[in-house]
Amino acid sequence: MKKIVIIGGGAGGLQLATSLGRHFSSRRFGRRNKSPAAQITLVDKNRTHIWKPLLHQVATGALDSSLDALNYQVHGRAHGYQFELGSLKALDRKNKTVELAEVHNADGAPLVPARKLDYDYLVIALGSQSNDFHTPGVRKHCQFLDSAEQAQKFHSRLLDQFLLLDSQVEKSVHIAIVGGGATGVELAAELVDSVQEMGHYSRIKNGDLKVTLIEAGPHLLPALPPRLGNSSEKELTKIGVRVLTGTQVAEATSSGFVTKDGEEIPAAMRVWAAGVKAPDFLQQLDELKLNRQNQIEVEATLRSVTDPAIFALGDCAGCIDGHGVKVPPRAQSAQQMSKTLSDNLIRLVEADTTGDTDSEEVALQPFVYKDRGSLVSLSKFDAVGNLMGGLVKGSLTIEGRLAGVAYRSLYRMHLAAIHGWPKAMLLYIIGQANRFVSPRLKMH
Repeated sequence: MKKIVIIGGGAGGLQLATSLGRHFSSRRFGRRNKSPAAQITLVDKNRTHIWKPLLHQVATGALDSSLDALNYQVHGRAHGYQFELGSLKALDRKNKTVELAEVHNADGAPLVPARKLDYDYLVIALGSQSNDFHTPGVRKHCQFLDSAEQAQKFHSRLLDQFLLLDSQVEKSVHIAIVGGGATGVELAAELVDSVQEMGHYSRIKNGDLKVTLIEAGPHLLPALPPRLGNSSEKELTKIGVRVLTGTQVAEATSSGFVTKDGEEIPAAMRVWAAGVKAPDFLQQLDELKLNRQNQIEVEATLRSVTDPAIFALGDCAGCIDGHGVKVPPRAQSAQQMSKTLSDNLIRLVEADTTGDTDSEEVALQPFVYKDRGSLVSLSKFDAVGNLMGGLVKGSLTIEGRLAGVAYRSLYRMHLAAIHGWPKAMLLYIIGQANRFVSPRLKMH
């Protein structure tokens, strides 16, 4: 039986584990007396999964992660893969083992010792982290939204600021966000919405929370056409967000940001959302070849150029696809990669099982990226984006209600990929029901 180990349970890693688990699970095909051809193990440092594009909603309290999070262990039991709690510590390519770091409890005491896992095929899907571009003070004074834990910490601090406003200890609170991409724009809009919701339960008024969004480029949403970035800026300005484009941050301090022009932007809470890079830790992984963004260099088949037994997908994979296109670090890229990699790993395992072909000689399918467009939500106020592919020839720009419906459908499609459509629709109905029995804003 071949062992496939997947490091990272983000959108791509979880979808890959689910697909392979379903395929190789003997229970799925009724082969109760026959062992599956492969054992799938998913490794993640967290017990639960939350879709990363929703972290800005977790941060503001618009989404309760305790209700929407997926438990890896329970999901793995239902879909044919095993789950190991832990983070990658070391890679031994010669002996085909990975070492997982010691697991600690909430108090920092050792819980599970460091351990090793054998693999025949290793998939690294560690995602990305915020890129501070070595800007002084950012790591020390700013908050990031790279994980559910960071988003929950932001939410806790936001509630503290709301308490100061409600108790009239502070007349106003300033929050500054660096980065006018999707995360920054969506977070700014959600913060304004959260103030309006808090006004129903407290003495907080619109305008008590002052939000500044800083973008170094000439317009917001640089990945989208300029018209949509300008439209987003107009909408954010209308709801009270101060938008600064063409503004570069030189330094972060304990009281705010300093721009290259010397302007000081005060902020009790400072968020950095100005770019992403693959985790620095990848530089320590047994001489795997990386590119300048720390991404693991892979062939179009998603196989590492360094080692034929190692693959990478998602934000941590530096891939030029089968059509010569540089694959961008986006959630849709990771989800598309997982489908191609699932097919390729199935081919390799089947070749190994029959023994007809050496695994390095198996013809693998090259990944071809299909840009489906981008959608950005401005909370309840608006949504913008462009759609590509499918029924749309070229690029279709959409805004307003249609864009909002399309944006919400992305999450439903993610749920369908990991749960199947029946359960995804049931989760949608449950989510809608919760809106009638729970406050719109999580206040704890």
